[in-house]
Amino acid sequence: MKLLSLAISNRHSHERSGRAGRCGAMALLGLAAALSCVQAVAQTAYPNKPIKVIVGIAAGSVTDVVMRAAAQELSTRLGQPVLIDNKPGGNMIIGAEACAKAPADGYTLCVLGVDALSSNPFTFDKLPYDPDKDFRPVTNLFFVREALVAAAAVPANTVAELRALALAKPGSLNFGTLGPDSSPDLFLGWLRDKWKTDMTAVPYKGGGPIATALIAGEIQLSSMGMGNFVGGIQGGRIKALAIGGQKRVALFPDVPTMAEAGLGDYSVRPWWGLVVPAGTPDAVVARLNAEFVKLFSEAKFGEFMDGRFLETSVGPVEGFAAFLKTDRERSGQVIKAAKQAKR
Repeated sequence: MKLLSLAISNRHSHERSGRAGRCGAMALLGLAAALSCVQAVAQTAYPNKPIKVIVGIAAGSVTDVVMRAAAQELSTRLGQPVLIDNKPGGNMIIGAEACAKAPADGYTLCVLGVDALSSNPFTFDKLPYDPDKDFRPVTNLFFVREALVAAAAVPANTVAELRALALAKPGSLNFGTLGPDSSPDLFLGWLRDKWKTDMTAVPYKGGGPIATALIAGEIQLSSMGMGNFVGGIQGGRIKALAIGGQKRVALFPDVPTMAEAGLGDYSVRPWWGLVVPAGTPDAVVARLNAEFVKLFSEAKFGEFMDGRFLETSVGPVEGFAAFLKTDRERSGQVIKAAKQAKR
C-alpha cells in the first residue's frame, strides 16, 4: 500500500510539474505577445513628443520663413510641436554635421540644400559628415528662383550696365555669398570668368543677412532666392537686375529673366530638401514623406510658395534619392570647371 501511495504521489507531482511548465510557457508567450503589442503601439504612436527641424540657414531667410510656416501646419497634423532650430554657417556644414550626429529616432529632421548635399563633397577635402552614409532622403522640397540684385546706390540698372561697371572698376564691387564654394559663390566665380573681371566675395549666414547688408551698403551685389529681397525691392532699397526661371515674375514684370539678360547658361539650380539621420526607421521616413508631400502639394501652400518665388518639388523617397545622385554629379562638373578657370 505504501508503494502504491508513493507511486500515486509521484504521478500527481509530475502532473503538477507539467501543468506548471505549460503555464510558465504560456506566461512567457503572453509576455512576448504583450511586448510585441507595446512595440507595435509605440511604432504606430509616432510622433509622441516634439519634433526638431534643423534648418541649415539663418533665421529670416526665405527657406526659414517657409519651414516655419510648414512647422506650424505640421504641428497640428502630427499632434506634436514641430520646432525650428536654425544652424547656419560654414556652407551648411554646421547644420549638416548636427544632423548627422542626431539620434535616428524620427525626432530630428533636417532641411539642407544643394551646398550641403551636392557641392561640399567637391569643395572640401574633409567634411565632418558623409552625404551618402549619414542621411536618409525623405523628399525634395523646392527649387529657388534666384535673382541677381544690387544695392540701390550701385550706378547700374541692367546686367549690361553692371558688367560695364565691373570691367571699369575691377575689385570695387562686394558680392554677398554664403561662404566659399556656396551656390552664390559659385555663381560669382562663373560671373568673374564670364566677364573677365574681379568682384570681392563677402560671406554671410543667409539671405536675410545678405538683404540687410545690401540695404546698409556693406555689399553692392548678390545672387540669392528672390524671396529674400522682395521687401527691399518694393521699398526701392534694392534693385533686381535679373531673375531665374523660364518666364518673368508678375510682381516685377520689367525685370528680365537670367536668360534674357545673357546669363542663361549657368546650370546650377539651388534647391532645399528634407533628410533625416541614417538609421531612422522606414515607417517614420514613410510617414514624414507622406505628410510633407501632402502639405507642399496643397493649393493654399502652393500659393504661399509662389509668393516667395519658390517652385515646389516634393515627391517619393526614391525620386529624391535619384535626384541627389544626378545633382551631385552636375555640381561636381561645375565646380571642377570653376577651379580650372581659377588656375
